[in-house]
Amino acid sequence: MAAVTIVIALALIEYSVFGMLVGKARGTYGVAAPAASGDPIFERYYRVQQNTLEMLILFIPGILMFGHYINAEVAAGLGVIFVVGRFLYFRGYVADPKSRTLGFVLSFLPAQILVIGGLIGAAMALL
Repeated sequence: MAAVTIVIALALIEYSVFGMLVGKARGTYGVAAPAASGDPIFERYYRVQQNTLEMLILFIPGILMFGHYINAEVAAGLGVIFVVGRFLYFRGYVADPKSRTLGFVLSFLPAQILVIGGLIGAAMALL
């Protein structure tokens, strides 16, 4: 489970970096807090951060469940794909929101696999 913990830490660090980039974008594009809209480029940074938070709600419990009930190494591998996917989502969305699809898929699918796999593993443990 150490690999799972490392991947979760990487995902949380990535999220923190996205938050710092939102703060930087506020200054660069002149969007004073608490506003969450204004310059379209700022809004892209902000939306990436918010979408990543939404995905972490699925990802963190999912990787823990999958790692515990199925396989920790496979969970960590799926987690690495998630983290890379979030980075690609960030790059794509900030450059052009239409180019975010690959990053979204590479983070959404692993998160879903982890949650569903963890559920199946827990259910099988009851049998």
